[in-house]
Amino acid sequence: MFFAGLFVGYFLWGVRANKATLPEAATTDDPSLGPADAPVTIVEFSDYQCPYCKLWHDEVLPRILQEYGDQVRFIYRDYPLSSHPEALPAARAANCAGEQNAYWQFHDALFSNQYGFGRQAYLDYAAALGLEIEAFRKCLESNRYEDEVLGDFRDGLRLGVNSTPTFFVNGTKIIGAQPFAVFKQLIEAELAQNK
Repeated sequence: MFFAGLFVGYFLWGVRANKATLPEAATTDDPSLGPADAPVTIVEFSDYQCPYCKLWHDEVLPRILQEYGDQVRFIYRDYPLSSHPEALPAARAANCAGEQNAYWQFHDALFSNQYGFGRQAYLDYAAALGLEIEAFRKCLESNRYEDEVLGDFRDGLRLGVNSTPTFFVNGTKIIGAQPFAVFKQLIEAELAQNK
């Protein structure tokens, strides 16, 4: 246990040197959970086809939301890697679901990987969620969220993101699907500073 704590402390010491300032305007149009005035903001740059993003989504995010509730605001930003050919279409599809107030349900469905990826899979997810299919289909065909997704990607590049998932916890950069203990220690430190 001592060595685990030592590792987490050393890791966070190295991470704190990578503090970045995220312009507030850069995250105002992105999907978020939690209050805008939460003392801790976690911004994730993620890719729906990334297995490590799925792992973090399944194992760490629910624990953070459960344990910290209104003390944390979580913002999801798209970072579709070129090695994942469906990452960009999946991100566009999630934004289309957002037009019907189902962004987070679609986000979770994509990470469930129940139907896989591809145009038909996105239509299947939409149908399973009870979305209006024709409106969803038209949104998909229009590619109207291409600029939004690529804008997230460009913002990530400017912040030095080069892999997924990458997080910024009140500006402190964390790379990779780190365990809950890493996030807990950093969140607790941020909450202590905000008292």
